[in-house]
Amino acid sequence: MKPGTLRRAMNIWPPFLFSGIRVNRISGDWRHAEVQLKLHRWNANYFGTQFGGHLFKMCDPFWAILAAERLGKGYYVWDAAGAIEFVSPGRETVHAVFDFDDTARDEIVAATADGGKHLRWFENEIRTADGTLVARARKQLYVRRKDKGRTGPG
Repeated sequence: MKPGTLRRAMNIWPPFLFSGIRVNRISGDWRHAEVQLKLHRWNANYFGTQFGGHLFKMCDPFWAILAAERLGKGYYVWDAAGAIEFVSPGRETVHAVFDFDDTARDEIVAATADGGKHLRWFENEIRTADGTLVARARKQLYVRRKDKGRTGPG
């Protein structure tokens, strides 16, 4: 699938659409993604701020998608773990940026060259337009080269 097609599909995908999450950009080379979460009356929590689950949801798939596309079909890429640290209340639209650079790709390729698994953490910040830090999200990816006869992680 092309990045623009995926972006459009994700923007009408019910878990994102009904949470107020919008994918603003996925670069043509799969190195970069930008996502926003608008605060609306229907998606605010009891205190009128962003739900923590929505903050994590806006970050959930992007590291795995960027890694899978950058590494190619010769690799298994799975989410292994995730965490979020809430820093300040999100009282407005927030943004997250994901950059899967060449260094990360090269390190994963080298670490999996022998066919073994590799676990790697990626982190991004969730900020308001004025730069206020709302949360830090972390995702750990499981990556392994595909070998003949292997059907998935293990």
